[in-house]
Amino acid sequence: MSSGGHIHEEHPFATPHDLRDPVRQLRGRLAVPVTIITAGEGDAKTGLTVSSLIAAEGDPGLVYCLLGPETNLVDAIETSGRFIVHVCESENREISDVFAEIRPNPGGLFAGFGHEQTGYGPQLDGFATYAFCSLRSKREESFSVLVSARVDEVVVHDLTDPLTYFRGAYRRLG
Repeated sequence: MSSGGHIHEEHPFATPHDLRDPVRQLRGRLAVPVTIITAGEGDAKTGLTVSSLIAAEGDPGLVYCLLGPETNLVDAIETSGRFIVHVCESENREISDVFAEIRPNPGGLFAGFGHEQTGYGPQLDGFATYAFCSLRSKREESFSVLVSARVDEVVVHDLTDPLTYFRGAYRRLG
């Protein structure tokens, strides 16, 4: 066993170092916030864990995010024109993994997680910082869809233990 208690020193299916995309390596070295974006209603309600997100001050305030072009979230945002950004705290690791689709959740994304349907999509229970957003534009950029949205309403609280992502794993600040 390796010194970390794992069977392998590295992930056995990891891309060899000399074949890794340098831009992906750069992105992995940027500590980023973890959010869950939800949109849609009824059978079309969906969500996704998103770390490629920036909030821009201004009048109006804007949110920019990069989403996978094949995700249900892109379709739900385009159809409804609205979505909710939920800012994750460390206690939200499990739900973040579910919405990233790396942890199974029998019954679907929302099963077992309280939420209320709003005009912007499903609002998840237990998130004290969130924003209601209205779609301004979307366009394909590289391997992603760049979504630009107006921030219509923000609710914030004193976030002291945010969930962050760095070099392929959740990390704590401090």
